[in-house]
Amino acid sequence: MKTYDIAIAGGAMAGATLALALSQASNGALSIAVVEPFRVDKDNHPGFDSRSIALSYGTKLILEQFKLWSKIEPLTTAINHIHVSDRGHAGMTEIDKNEENVAALGYVVELAAVGSLYSQLISQSGNIDYFCPDSVASISRDIESNLIKLGSGNELRCKLLVAADGADSICSHSLGHSNSELDFNQTAVIANVEVSEKHNGRAFERFTTSGPLALLPMSKNRMSVVWCLEPTEAEKVVRLPEETFIAQLQHAFGWRLGKITKVGTAASYPLVLKQKDQVVSHRFATVGNAAQLLHPIAGQGFNLGIRDIASLVDCITGKKDVGDYSVLSQYRECREHDRTQTISLIAGMVSVFSNDWLSLRIGRNLALMTMDNIPLFKSPLLRRTMGLVKR
Repeated sequence: MKTYDIAIAGGAMAGATLALALSQASNGALSIAVVEPFRVDKDNHPGFDSRSIALSYGTKLILEQFKLWSKIEPLTTAINHIHVSDRGHAGMTEIDKNEENVAALGYVVELAAVGSLYSQLISQSGNIDYFCPDSVASISRDIESNLIKLGSGNELRCKLLVAADGADSICSHSLGHSNSELDFNQTAVIANVEVSEKHNGRAFERFTTSGPLALLPMSKNRMSVVWCLEPTEAEKVVRLPEETFIAQLQHAFGWRLGKITKVGTAASYPLVLKQKDQVVSHRFATVGNAAQLLHPIAGQGFNLGIRDIASLVDCITGKKDVGDYSVLSQYRECREHDRTQTISLIAGMVSVFSNDWLSLRIGRNLALMTMDNIPLFKSPLLRRTMGLVKR
């Protein structure tokens, strides 16, 4: 049985980023174990599937700090312009990178590509042991460490266990940590599509009567679609023949990118806000979706999670005992404001922009028009969506 400074349950985006960031920040001094049930190269990895995610400008800055951005950037497509509108109404706002004096407002990356990169980087790190395929079966804690039994029968000890194992975190559940949940009564339909006009790095967020519809620019002039619908409607849409799916998506989105010419395999998942009532306990911390799962509106999920990671790395760096109460209490306190503000923003946006009540429809269109004409109103929201917030 080997003893580690830190064990990370989950080796997808959050867990792998954390492991590599800790390794870099400590110059390889920290011993790290990553426990991951799915192999990137052979399994249909749920954390590195065919989806794409948007990385904010702030996330880019954090990845630069961890010496990861130069490796990830070739896999990304820059977002140069964002168009936000309310379908069938006058409300609209546009954001351009030149207005904000940045190289890009954000970046879109395919999870499968990052999965392959991270797998390679972890295998090259001498201070990271990768237990895969394997999973956490049980956790027992004493004053100085955690004893972790794995599904394979292996055991390991660590000063700190970090849960990065998703919204239904097995680690958090086994330690008795509860969730607060809000069901949005929406399902996200996701697919990649090809369009007839060049996207030129444009991203679109369109609010419809059934929920938000986002199209994000990808390589080879493809767009990543996140289409939020009522559950019964989403169930029908994912089963539609390609031609009918394209026709309905075209009707919902419009013709700003010309004709939608092709669609890949569509999938769906229910949209629920989940947040842990406590993000730390004795020698235990949570990051990313294990701490909070957000609605995809405004693309804040991973970007909030990477601020968890950056804060935890900051709190750990230079500490002799990385699982000490002082380290974890500092992490909890420094994440509280950002976490609360971002969750409240997203929940509020879903309520306002997924509702067709006349009063809300008028209010959101006035808000969009005001934002487009008065920068003072646009700036605070834009800075948060770009990830330029205090951690």
